[in-house]
Amino acid sequence: MPCRLRREEIVTIEVLDSKQVAARAIARQLGVCEGTVRYHLKRKGAADGRCAKPFAAQEFAPVIEAWFSTPSDRPVNVRALYDSLVADHGYRDSYKSVLRYVRHRFGAPPIRTYRRVETPPGAQAQSDWGIFPRVDLGAGPERLSAFVMTLSYSRMPAIVWSTREDQLSWLECHNRAFERLGGVPAVNRIDNPKTAMSAGAGAWGTIHPVYAAYARSMGFHVDACAPRSPEAKGKVESKVRLSRRLVDVARERFEGIEGLQARSDESVRKWSERAVCPATGESVAATWEKERELLRPLPAVLPQPFDLSVLRVVGRDALVSFESHQYSVPFEFSGLTVEVRGCAGKVQILSAEGRLLREYPRGTAKRLWIDPSCYEGQSTDRVLAPPPLGAMGSRLAEIIAMPVEQRPLDLYAALAEVAR
Repeated sequence: MPCRLRREEIVTIEVLDSKQVAARAIARQLGVCEGTVRYHLKRKGAADGRCAKPFAAQEFAPVIEAWFSTPSDRPVNVRALYDSLVADHGYRDSYKSVLRYVRHRFGAPPIRTYRRVETPPGAQAQSDWGIFPRVDLGAGPERLSAFVMTLSYSRMPAIVWSTREDQLSWLECHNRAFERLGGVPAVNRIDNPKTAMSAGAGAWGTIHPVYAAYARSMGFHVDACAPRSPEAKGKVESKVRLSRRLVDVARERFEGIEGLQARSDESVRKWSERAVCPATGESVAATWEKERELLRPLPAVLPQPFDLSVLRVVGRDALVSFESHQYSVPFEFSGLTVEVRGCAGKVQILSAEGRLLREYPRGTAKRLWIDPSCYEGQSTDRVLAPPPLGAMGSRLAEIIAMPVEQRPLDLYAALAEVAR
């Protein structure tokens, strides 16, 4: 369908055509399709008949007038108006037909401005995904995602490549990004992916419990943007575009994702040394070196990515339940709430302070995992230590600890004596 052009653009078409310029060249100059140029040349300046056509939404004018006459402190939402016309009045034309009528009848809406805020150093990072549909890692084009995290003050980006965007990858990319940035900012502003928001969006959304647990362990606050508000995280949006320029993934071939990551890290380093930080006038790299001192230090051991996090109360037998399995924890935590995380192939049990208490294999056929060391130690003011093993229990523990081929027969004989 021909594009609607301004009068001066139509005159430009006529002038260029009179100078024997090809329609394809004219279209390229104006940034329109060739069909649009031929359409206006065929009309030869005649009035556009579309201007005289009645608006499809004209017959619903009273309803639309009522919407605009209702007092409100916010501009009328034309999408909501269109939905109401369809649902309540049987309107069958398109949303754009309503929008055209509203613009003709009431004029263009007022410009919505937004506040530009410069965050202090160490206060905020912004994170988002970039999609790259055709990246050659040595086995032909495939789809990759680039996780981009940018420090808002210094504009220093970290780009981490991933083959997936699931929960485990989301957290693993955070770990790798924080490592590259040298610390953790106070706030991480994000979009609204399902790996971060379990329901809703923005300030009224619900943060995914797994992501909330990860944020607590790393010590940052999650700040979700309002939907359809790219200006709210413009610094990371620009760095996602930058990632497409730093590495030409459409034309180059890489030795696996490791080769791509190494090339990307080197490109970011070189860019940061020559790019200027608007907040300081120095290079991004120099500003980042100063900002690193204000970031929260990385924990000694980064949290292992997990896709499930639950809170459990430790029973009197020092066991917690998770995914139809039971796992032992130190007895002094009996009656307290601990966090149980389902990681890739592992189950981690952490205290309320985030200290790792025990780690076990995940998803095994074995349903009961007992660590005997969980029942050793001295009583506390709150919990009494469990009674020690008797003679039978001690002998059984000895047998279990020894490989079958090394168990002497006299040990079984001694055990039989104890049993009498």
